[in-house]
Amino acid sequence: MTTPSKSRLGPLPYLIFSSRWLQLPLYLGLIVAQAIYVVQFLKELWHLVDTTLLGHVAEGATESAETTIMLTVLGLIDVVMISNLLVMVIVGGYETFVSRLKLENHPDQPEWLSHVNATVLKVKLAMAIIGISSIHLLATFIKAASLDSETIKWQVLLHLAFVVSALALAFIDRIMQPAGKAQPH
Repeated sequence: MTTPSKSRLGPLPYLIFSSRWLQLPLYLGLIVAQAIYVVQFLKELWHLVDTTLLGHVAEGATESAETTIMLTVLGLIDVVMISNLLVMVIVGGYETFVSRLKLENHPDQPEWLSHVNATVLKVKLAMAIIGISSIHLLATFIKAASLDSETIKWQVLLHLAFVVSALALAFIDRIMQPAGKAQPH
């Protein structure tokens, strides 16, 4: 088996192409953020166990036990969804913009990674942001009685802005694809 010869780049193209490695510390930083979210998840999970199973209610708590459980579980789901978003950005961004991870035929390769590109990544991220925003909006409606209507209005408008942005990205992605060559998402 012969290896293809590497084409020689001039100094400027080499510098420009190599600059993609400047993103590596950014992805490593996101991995640190991922670890912080794991700690946050464990803290919220402990709060749920402490409140429900051990019966320790925080002083000044005004919500019912059911509402507290629901809000805590929504917080856990929120942390997981943000963590999933981080994984998409770390793995998809590194694979798309820095270097191949060479995960072909690996049993744990994410299904979506085989057809990811910058546009697909943007649409997937927009959908994840809508999911996260939906969790926040649901939590807002659960505690709506303790919030002012202005806060609720702005959260709904922000959520709608996320939805419209995601639809616009998906539409642009669709019209940019040549007819009959739609990418699997």
